[in-house]
Amino acid sequence: MIPPVNRYRVTYTLLGLALAAVAIGAIVFAPSGGLTDVPEALESYSPENESTVLRQIQIEIDLPVNYEIVLVVDGVTIPDSEIEVIEETGKFTWRPSDTTIIPEWTVGLHTVWVRWDRTSGLPDPDEWIWTFRVQ
Repeated sequence: MIPPVNRYRVTYTLLGLALAAVAIGAIVFAPSGGLTDVPEALESYSPENESTVLRQIQIEIDLPVNYEIVLVVDGVTIPDSEIEVIEETGKFTWRPSDTTIIPEWTVGLHTVWVRWDRTSGLPDPDEWIWTFRVQ
């Protein structure tokens, strides 16, 4: 029979090993993807990929200063005149309205494709595609 003091040591050692196995398993079997796959120039975007949002949502794309974009929503290229740009911060926003090419969000899945490049200096073209659901 194991003395009581040694039983605790054995129990805690086994618990520690089990915790280590769970941590290693979480790292090894974690799904790939997520924010690490987002292109470096894309500082942020909204709504997030695969999120569910309300119909009032607007698309926001944040890039460094001196970039321009081409925005395509559900296969429709959004005219530059409809995209609000804050040049000092590199933030681009768009939302459907009565005066835009897409008048409103429909319930369901939507796909956004944005392509960008620098307007000055060395070229830095890239793109990002994501989807979200409107409820």
